[in-house]
Order: sequence, then structure tokens, then C-alpha cells
Amino acid sequence: MNEKVLNDIISNKKILILGFGKEGQSSYRFLRKYFPYQIFYIADKDTQLDEKNHFQSNENIELVLGDTYLDGLTSYDLILKTPGISFKNIGNQDQLKISSQTDLFLQIFSKQVIGITGTKGKSTTSSLIYHILKSYTDNVILVGNMGYPPFDQVGDVDKDTLIVFEMSSHQLENCFTAPHYSVLLNLFQEHLDHYQTYMDYQLAKFNIAKFQQADDFFICNADNQEINAILSEMVLPGKMISFSLKQAIDYGCFLKDKLIYFKDDNACKAYYDTLQPRNLKGEHNLLNIMAAINVCKMIGLPDKLIIEGIGSFKGLEHRIEFVGNYNGVEYYNDSISTIPEATIAAVKALENVNTLLLGGFDRGIDYSKLADFLVKSDVRYLIFIGKAGKRILTEINKIRCINKQCFEVFSFEQAVEIAVEKTEKGKICLLSPAAASYDMFKNFEERGARFKELILSII
Repeated sequence: MNEKVLNDIISNKKILILGFGKEGQSSYRFLRKYFPYQIFYIADKDTQLDEKNHFQSNENIELVLGDTYLDGLTSYDLILKTPGISFKNIGNQDQLKISSQTDLFLQIFSKQVIGITGTKGKSTTSSLIYHILKSYTDNVILVGNMGYPPFDQVGDVDKDTLIVFEMSSHQLENCFTAPHYSVLLNLFQEHLDHYQTYMDYQLAKFNIAKFQQADDFFICNADNQEINAILSEMVLPGKMISFSLKQAIDYGCFLKDKLIYFKDDNACKAYYDTLQPRNLKGEHNLLNIMAAINVCKMIGLPDKLIIEGIGSFKGLEHRIEFVGNYNGVEYYNDSISTIPEATIAAVKALENVNTLLLGGFDRGIDYSKLADFLVKSDVRYLIFIGKAGKRILTEINKIRCINKQCFEVFSFEQAVEIAVEKTEKGKICLLSPAAASYDMFKNFEERGARFKELILSII
């Protein structure tokens, strides 16, 4: 690790860790290890923070707790903001030197980092890239939005380590350094509760490429309208490599006649047969696969390892996850789907969905496209939960809807009971909510686990 860079950033500065959840605690442990005697400041809304973390009187920290924890931010030389705190809650940001664990990590390790972001698919793509790289070298780690703060993994990093980093918009929004390999999978409406505008969210995602150097690689989805709109107005420094389901492209991967082709400056050849067995179902996962191929080709992995890695990758929990076949009905858990586009992709991928569980926390996302898709689909039973479910049902009721049975319920347990009762043998029951989970659950993982638990208890 380049400790000189770290020392220049931190030493003798007034540093505030803003927010002391999982990432804030990780930042503190990291900084304390390298700066054992420096005073660090911690600000958090939780007034019980001191008692919970058992800070020692000699730890050289000062705490700012309670409802006023965001006051006085201009007095710090550098603020490491946790991703969960929205800029909407912070005053005049132009006067603040706001950074983050992600940006600090990139300042030290950027040339070793493969960064992956996008509204959907980033966990799958990050894990797929990691899985393929792991077959090539043991000197690779997976960090980031999946639950592994990068500073917690620093002890496993040397100058040759490949670092696969899943990056959320919250992590990227105050980054001024970019990965050597940056992947942008897609942009759709999400996290509108966190940002002032949808454009603010999109521009946060684009930080993954905005601060690259000329010798870096930017790998992006050529089919996504939002990405193309921003690219038409933004000049990026890195070498652009694309992937597409719809068109041949100049450099990267594209789909033609069920084959994925890879084109570079020297040749264009059929690379991967999409009809061969794979665990990543659906057309949307072909985009994730093409992104992974592009990354691995740029790194220089053998083609055989890349293709074998795609075939052996098992997929992730809560992502079109097969729960089981009970009494002739197949149950799938797709709790990760928190936007309409993800739910549409899941229904298309499985093809035989008879019952769909929808809804949850309402973040103001436009559901008209989803409603139109569902009315035209073969899904017969639609079960709606929470305020988001109510809004989806309202959109559906605006359209002439035949051969559908709609149920608005008030508990997750009731939703699953109806789903088990109604789903026809030989068909699929799918949880793919198109909404966030935190009206009833801590996160989408808890929601998916509860779905599987209820299925097994009811059957």
C-alpha cells in the first residue's frame, strides 16, 4: 500500500467520520491502525454510540451525537461521509471537503481496481468477474456494496492484487478518483428518495468513469438510453469498450444469431454460444456476461477460462433464485428486484410465471411501464403489498385488464398464503417486488429469506 499517499491525505488534518454504521466503523479501524495518536472526530445521530462501541478514554476521538450531528461541518479539513447519509440533509456542500472510504481507497489502489456499477446487475456482474478471475489467480478480492468494506480487506492486498469493487451510487457520489477498469451496466430510476433529481443519481454513477485517466478502460452498455444521453454531452478520458444486445459495435461484445461476438482492433469473432447451459437466466444476464467478458479480455485472461467461468457460475441468492418445486409449482425468489425493469426482466427470463408478488416501500418510481407489461403478460395472479403495491395496482386499473386476478394485501404473510393457494401446477410463483423492502424489512435479503421461510412453512 502507498502509505505516503495516505499520509498526505490524513496526517495532521482535522478528519470527521460522518456516520458510524458498518462503513464508518471500518474507516475508523483503518485510520486508527495507521494513525494511532491522531484525534479523529465521529458524528452520528445515534446518541448511544459511545456505549455501543465501548470507546476508551485514551482513544483520541471526539464524538458529535444526536440531532445536531450535521452541524459545524465546515470546521473539518476532510469529511469521510458514509453512503447512507444523503446530500439532501447537508447544507452548503461547496464549503465542505467531503470524501468517502471509497474515494480514499481509490486514491491508494485505483490502478488495481475493477469497479462495477449500474442500477441493476452489479452484484451479479461483480461476482461473475470475481469467479472467473479466481480461476486464474488466488490474488483477487471482492469488496464494496455487497457487504465487504474495502478497508477491511487492505491486509489481503499487495501490489499485484486484483480488486473487484461493486460500487453503488451512494459510494460514487463523492468520488474524485476512478478505477482502472470501470463498468457501467445500466441506468434506471432508483434511489429517488436519496437524490434531489434523477439526473443527480445518474451523474453520481458516471463518476466511475469521469475521473479516469487516458490509459484506463470504460466498459458500458451501448443499449441504455440514459447512458447514451449523458455520453452525448460528456467527454470521458478512458478507452471506451461497449456491449450490446441490439447492434454491432466497434470494440467489445455484441449479440448476433444467439452468439456473443468479441471485436477488437485486430479481429471480430464468435466468442460464446448463448444456447449452451448456464445458470444466469434471461436476456438481461447476457448483458452482464458481456460486461464480464470485456473486463476479462482487457485484463488478458485466456478465453478458455472465461468461457468455463461463465458456465460454472451459480448465480446469487435473491436473484431469480430457485427455491424449490412443491406440489408441482416452482417457486423463485427475486427479492433483489427493486425497480420495474428488474421485475420485467425476471418475468421474461422465467417465461412461465403464473403468480407475481409485487410492492413494498414507495420511492416515487414511475410504474406505468411495468403496469403495461403486466397487463399484456401471461401472469394471471398479481398480489400487491405496501404503498408501492397500491400504486402499481392503481396504474394497472387505468388499463383495460382481462384474465387477471388482483389481490391487495396488508401483510407479507398473507401475500405468500394467497400465492401458494392460487398458483397453478406446472407453473411458477415469483417474488419480484419492483420496490424497496424497508417498509416491512431491513433489506431485500431479509425479505427474500422470509419468502423462502414462509413457502416452506405453508407447503
